[in-house]
Amino acid sequence: MDRTERYEKLVPLLREVLVALGEDSHREGIERTPQRWADALLTYTAGNEVDPKEHLKVIFQLEEDDLPIGSDDLIMQDHIEFTSTCEHHIAPFHGVVHLAYIPNPESRVITGLSKLSRVVDVFARRLQVQERMTQQIARAIDENLRPLGVIVVVQAAHFCMVQRGVQQRSSATLTTARRGLFLTNPDLEARFQNYLRLRVRPKDD
Repeated sequence: MDRTERYEKLVPLLREVLVALGEDSHREGIERTPQRWADALLTYTAGNEVDPKEHLKVIFQLEEDDLPIGSDDLIMQDHIEFTSTCEHHIAPFHGVVHLAYIPNPESRVITGLSKLSRVVDVFARRLQVQERMTQQIARAIDENLRPLGVIVVVQAAHFCMVQRGVQQRSSATLTTARRGLFLTNPDLEARFQNYLRLRVRPKDD
């Protein structure tokens, strides 16, 4: 089923949802809501149609002198912003992803930094739970770049906790995923965390 077919199927269903909520689906302000809602839902879940390896197949190779055997230097990207949709309550959760990987000195393969952000976006644009999304990002980098190690840290606020239930407005959820050397060498994670703390910020004008 393509996007147009899904859209046409969603619109009448969402109109019924509005009626079940007690709304007049034909009143001004609501009449076009099913169409807008359907379009929004398809945008929120567009990552289902994208294979992350389509982004990670764009790779580059470092020169041998640039990455000597035994190197455990990190390639790191922090504060990648995302918004996803919780599959339990269809409510948004929003946060940032910090990640790093250690290129394999035998293949010396790296990818463009924008591609890492795109991988995050692929998994965020699905019905999700944060714990699974964190593992999916790490797995995609690990399987496609074959680095010596990968670490992913996700921090997010969940609107299902803000608007309902315990209503924790200041609470954030932190999840981590590790692969390769990050599982066996705790010093690498300590270095990664230290780099996050030392993140250079632009000076105030």
